[in-house]
Amino acid sequence: MATTITEVSGNKSFGGWQKTFKHDSGELKCSMNFGIYLPAEAKTDRLPVLYWLSGLTCTEANFAQKAGAQGLAAENKVIIVMPDTSPRGCNIEGEEDSWDFGTGAGFYVDATEDKWKTNYRMYSYVTKELPEVINANFNTIPDAMSIFGHSMGGHGALICALKNPGKYRSVSAFAPICNPMQCPWGQKAFNGYLGSDQAKWKEYDACELVKAYQGPPLDILVDQGKADQFLLQSQLLPDNLVAACTTNKTAITLRMQEDYDHSYYFIATFMKDHVRHHMRYLSA
Repeated sequence: MATTITEVSGNKSFGGWQKTFKHDSGELKCSMNFGIYLPAEAKTDRLPVLYWLSGLTCTEANFAQKAGAQGLAAENKVIIVMPDTSPRGCNIEGEEDSWDFGTGAGFYVDATEDKWKTNYRMYSYVTKELPEVINANFNTIPDAMSIFGHSMGGHGALICALKNPGKYRSVSAFAPICNPMQCPWGQKAFNGYLGSDQAKWKEYDACELVKAYQGPPLDILVDQGKADQFLLQSQLLPDNLVAACTTNKTAITLRMQEDYDHSYYFIATFMKDHVRHHMRYLSA
């Protein structure tokens, strides 16, 4: 039985529609919003789908409003789906206490700690439930999907692709948290959601996952601003990802972009390259 979705908003854009829908999530046990850009062709034709995962403090709206992707999606005839970054309104003690843990900071893991494990299941939501909802309600090509994201969402995109060989045709990221086990953001999130057993942490760390990856060839594209304050604070660690990919002969292109920071101005600048990267695989 298809999940019921309710339209929250819709705006005509580049001949198609930027819309927001809400639905009751079985994985997260709460009402969730997602954004979706539907090119005009989505009315009549089945189209491939690009999933975008946003970063800390973001909602489903940030990408839609700031990335400048609608025109590119219309031109390339691809649907883009933008989920929220965490469950909302679960009334868990402490979920609103800090900006980098809890609300807006689901880290795309399935929590195992008692306090969080009922609701904080963003990994299963993004990889299983949401694609089922999208495929049931829109004109998609179910096996033509790719994934990309920013910062915490770049981490999410990388782990979703690496943990599900063949599910996503391609993956890319802007300023991803590449090695969460080795940075303060990741250590805080993993301790909170997964507990102190670092064997569990490895299941959600792109550097650990890529070393053991045995699926179809992946061609990873990463853009990183050289003036990104979080790069300078050792939160992102892209060199560790390159080293891990080299160990397992996984193709990665890391582009260090002079003077660019962590913002959506940076993302919008290189969005065309990322959409083009994905369309090479989605239109194959």
